Amino acid sequence: MLEKDKVIKFIKDALLEDIGKIDLTSAYLIPQQVRIKADITSNSPGIVAGLPFVEVVYSLLDRDVRIKFNINEGGAVEPGKAVCFLEGQATSILKGERLALNLLSRASGIATTTKKYADKARPHSVYIYDTRKTTPNMRYLEKYAVRVGGGKNHRMGLYDQALIKDNHLAALRRIGKGPKTSVISEAIRTVKRRVQKNIKVEVEVRDIAGFEEALSTSVDIIMLDNMAPKDIKEAVKIKNAGGQKGRRVILEASGNITLDNVEEYAKTGVDRISVGAITLSPQPLEVSVEVL
Repeated sequence: MLEKDKVIKFIKDALLEDIGKIDLTSAYLIPQQVRIKADITSNSPGIVAGLPFVEVVYSLLDRDVRIKFNINEGGAVEPGKAVCFLEGQATSILKGERLALNLLSRASGIATTTKKYADKARPHSVYIYDTRKTTPNMRYLEKYAVRVGGGKNHRMGLYDQALIKDNHLAALRRIGKGPKTSVISEAIRTVKRRVQKNIKVEVEVRDIAGFEEALSTSVDIIMLDNMAPKDIKEAVKIKNAGGQKGRRVILEASGNITLDNVEEYAKTGVDRISVGAITLSPQPLEVSVEVL
C-alpha cells in the first residue's frame, strides 16, 4: 500500500534535485503555448512498476498534463510497447521526462528481477525478501517495487525490527560478553527485554552450533547466513524435530544467493530467502519518451 504523503515528499525532493529553480533549455527554447503528445515506451521486456510515481511527477509539475496508462502496474511488457501516453504543455512534459523515466526504469528493473527469484521459490512455498541494500533516499520506491514483483519487504530500516548481526556479536565479544555461542543467547535476551513486545527480533548465525544456541532462546527469526544448503537442511530438520519448544520460529536463508542457486535453497525447507541483489544490482528496464 502506497503512502501518498511519502510519495509526494519523495517526488518533490527529486524534482528539486533535477530542475532546481528552472529548466534552462525548455524555458528558453520552447514557447509556453506549445503542446505535444508523447509515449513512454519500453525498449526491453520486463515487469512494469512505478506508474503511480510517474503520475505524481506530472501532477506536481502540471495538473493539466493528461496521462493514460496502457498497462497495469505489475503487468508484463515487451519491447516497443507504449507503457503510457502523455499529452499537455511541452515544457511540462519535458521537465518531468528524465525523472519519470528514471523512476520507471529503476522500479521496473527491481520488479522484473524480483519476479524471476520469486517464480523459482514459489513452488516450494518459500517467499523472497529484500534487504537494506538499497539506493540512498530511494528505499521507499525500491521496496515498493519488490512487492510489485511478488517479493516481500524485510525491515524498512533500523527502527522497525531488531536484527542482531555478526558484527553486533563481534562487538560484544570484544568487551568480554562471553564465548562464541553464549553471546548469541545473551544478546537475544538483552534485546528481547528492552524492545516493545510487538517488535520482531532476528539473529544472524553462520553455523549449526550458533543456530542451536539461537533456537534455544525466544528469538522470532533466525537468519542462516552464508550457510550451505546441506547445513540449512540440517537446521530445518532440527527445528522440525521440536527444537523450538513449540514456538513458531522463522528460518531465513541469506548470503550469496543467486538466480542459479535460489531454487536449491528454497528446497531446503526454509520459510524465506533474503536477496540483496534484487535491489542492489537489477537490470533496469529500458524506457524512453517519444514525441508523437
